[in-house]
Amino acid sequence: MSIDKTSANLDKSSEAPEASKDVVNPEAAAAAVTAVDPRLLVQEEGLLGYWTEFKRKMKAGELGSLPVVLGLAIICIIFQVLNSNFLSAQNINDITITMVGTGMISVGIVFVLLLGEIDLSVGSVSGAASALAGVLAVNQGWPEWAAVLVAIVAGLAIGALHGFFFAVLGAPAFAVTLAGLLFWLGFMLKVLGEDGTINLDSDGLIGKLTTYYFSDVAAAYGLAVVVVALFFVSSFLGNRRREAAGVPSRPLSDTVLRTVLLAVVAFAAAYMYNQYKGLPLATVIFLGFLVGTDFLLRRTSYGRKIFALGGSVEASRRAGINVTAVRISVFAISGGFAAIGGLFLASKIASANQSAGTGDLLMNAIAAAVIGGTSLFGGRGRTWNALLGVLVIVSIQYGLQLESIAEPVKYMITAAVLLTTVVIDSITRKTQKTAGRA
Repeated sequence: MSIDKTSANLDKSSEAPEASKDVVNPEAAAAAVTAVDPRLLVQEEGLLGYWTEFKRKMKAGELGSLPVVLGLAIICIIFQVLNSNFLSAQNINDITITMVGTGMISVGIVFVLLLGEIDLSVGSVSGAASALAGVLAVNQGWPEWAAVLVAIVAGLAIGALHGFFFAVLGAPAFAVTLAGLLFWLGFMLKVLGEDGTINLDSDGLIGKLTTYYFSDVAAAYGLAVVVVALFFVSSFLGNRRREAAGVPSRPLSDTVLRTVLLAVVAFAAAYMYNQYKGLPLATVIFLGFLVGTDFLLRRTSYGRKIFALGGSVEASRRAGINVTAVRISVFAISGGFAAIGGLFLASKIASANQSAGTGDLLMNAIAAAVIGGTSLFGGRGRTWNALLGVLVIVSIQYGLQLESIAEPVKYMITAAVLLTTVVIDSITRKTQKTAGRA
């Protein structure tokens, strides 16, 4: 008897898509039924498949990084029209060098935001790390490589400590890291002592982080070739694996098109660098960290655990994920990147001083992650979002500086950009829920 009832229920459920009156949201149900893998669309429809998939993403609120890319392009066009020096080789070089310190800190913020949490201590941790490295290298006479290593390890330990209070003791991350902001700011001031400033050797390891250039033109073009080649090979092999597994994959023409677009951007950047001093070491290091962390998040089980936690903590726990360990490790990563970012910021001004890690650094680091496309609600984002977001912020700052715009206006414009991004993120989530994809 129960078997007959079950069969009847199954028959009814199979007819559910046809009976929209029994569905709370028939439009969402229809979209869920008709959604197909974008790779399959491209295979079956060719170029038309791109347009079909684009329309589906717009309806489902899956905008990705499109808004920030378009926004960045508009920013560049506007400031270039206002001042022809905006896209000059020197200004582009200055922008990419300046963004690295904040960008590094923002990479760590991306990890924390993926959990749906926040880390307010990163500014103070970056200042404390730069102060610690300065004291050890200058006052104590340590080799700079050892001072740098200790500073980074200290950042990792500080982050892990914050993670312990949050994951093990259950204290809210907001409160824990707010306390960390105050404590490590005081620690930095204590370490720096009464003088408050430690001048770094501009020819030393820390100093060269932002002043060293690969002057040979082959360096910039060589990096462009490596980046483009790695992208093509990884995409091609990924498609081969999907084909072997019997799942939809992108056609070779699609991979070639994406590779060509990347090559245009990469070689244009290499050309601009070579018009000035060459390829900056800071840019190479930053790109290296972005590639490494993106691989960690998207290609490893650890990265999938982070996304799972951002989606649902309880579901992740029931799936056997060690929630406590992942949370502690994520905050440790945030602290480590804060320390690395602090070293780059200290290198930029060739000193560790009492203003390190203060001002708008914390807000810019968080804003860069959010503006770049990382969700404040957890579970969605990539470390490349930090690059896009910090490019937007620093480009606005330099563009307004070229126009001699007052500092208060810079803050207001950056705030407006951040608010717009958060609103878009909120609307996107609502659209996804309506489409049944959140």
